[in-house]
Amino acid sequence: MNGPQDLGGRHGFGPVEPEADEPLFHAPWEARALAVTLACGALGAWTIDESRHARETLPWVTYYRSSYYEIWVRALEKLLERHGFVGADERAAGHPLRPGPEAPRVLRAETVAAALKRGGPCDREVGAPARFAAGDRVRTRSMNPAGHTRLPAYARDKTGVVETVQGGFVFPDTNADRRGENPEWVYTVVFRGEDLWGADAEPGSEVSVDAWESYLEPA
Repeated sequence: MNGPQDLGGRHGFGPVEPEADEPLFHAPWEARALAVTLACGALGAWTIDESRHARETLPWVTYYRSSYYEIWVRALEKLLERHGFVGADERAAGHPLRPGPEAPRVLRAETVAAALKRGGPCDREVGAPARFAAGDRVRTRSMNPAGHTRLPAYARDKTGVVETVQGGFVFPDTNADRRGENPEWVYTVVFRGEDLWGADAEPGSEVSVDAWESYLEPA
């Protein structure tokens, strides 16, 4: 979707200024926000793609006024309410008002390290051969989806060259709203900066985008 998170190539938001020796967390509550988000994700009620879409669909003003982990917490509130773990009245009250549903899965302290090491692999077998190969010229679709997508707005309706066939992976556009994993081939496509941003692009610049097959057509 064209949400507040899709800032690639846009002006007006100031420079990116990396923080020297940046700590993992700037305040104790941020570590807790990360821990609670991972523990709730381990319940198995939603996918990582649905959680990303929950962040993307925050109101624009809310998104831009929130810090990184504030965005995580606000999205987590939406997910917990959507899936029936917390009611809106309970969030407003700040405490439970009734017994909650039984958790389908629980991430216990002694299993955290193994769970983080295992991660959430999303590579899958695809039932058809790859449509494109390295060296093929392709064009991304002109699209304006209301749902989640991993194709950034600045790279839509643009021509590039396939650099690598990465393999088969869960298709996030359908996985985000529980329409199934529908795995597709993923390709690394290289775009010239001037093809993305015209004459204002940095001379000689290139951008690589990992694109699912249904985002692409032959150029």
